[in-house]
Amino acid sequence: MSTFSILDFIPQAVIIDAGAFPVNELPLGLLKVTDRVVCCDGAADRYVAAGFRPWRIVGDCDSLSPEIMKDLGDIVRRNPDQETNDQTKAVSYLAARGYKKMAILGATGLREDHTIGNISLLIDYMKRGLEVRAYTDYGVFIPVTDSATFTCEPSTQVSIFNFGASGLRASGLRYPLRDFDSWWQGTLNEATGESFTIRARGHYLVFINYPKSRQGR
Repeated sequence: MSTFSILDFIPQAVIIDAGAFPVNELPLGLLKVTDRVVCCDGAADRYVAAGFRPWRIVGDCDSLSPEIMKDLGDIVRRNPDQETNDQTKAVSYLAARGYKKMAILGATGLREDHTIGNISLLIDYMKRGLEVRAYTDYGVFIPVTDSATFTCEPSTQVSIFNFGASGLRASGLRYPLRDFDSWWQGTLNEATGESFTIRARGHYLVFINYPKSRQGR
């Protein structure tokens, strides 16, 4: 059985999406553990404006400013494929170079349709043998296959989104878990102790809110 913790994940690379850039110190701290920071297309403009320099810029370049293209053209990796989004292009770029553990920042906010698409893709990356999580200002999305245990603080807020898993049961959560089809049915649960376990067969997505001590912004 797999065990997950939201505080000890060390990514090999960080991807910056074009959503809301985090201000919480927890996701921002991930930028300090690796120099492999990949910006998705136009997200590079904001990242550079904040005083950073990405390792690579990946995307179809339809939203990348001419200034960034001129100044940082040597690190731009254009991918014109319109069958995937820029986040997936960045993931694929890193995976092709042997990176399997990635954290995504900026996957949520600004565009709700992009948010749903970006988060749902975490399941696809997991199916490719990659370990990719999305961090927001409030918590982390973790894709999971089969049964797993999660460490956390008591009273941590938890939501589960089903992607075809069956036999869903849980221990250590306030409300019982069962097989469900609608995403809302697995939301707004709560850990009763310092860990909880989900038993299942198949794929699902878990959102775990940060500990209260790490929710400062």
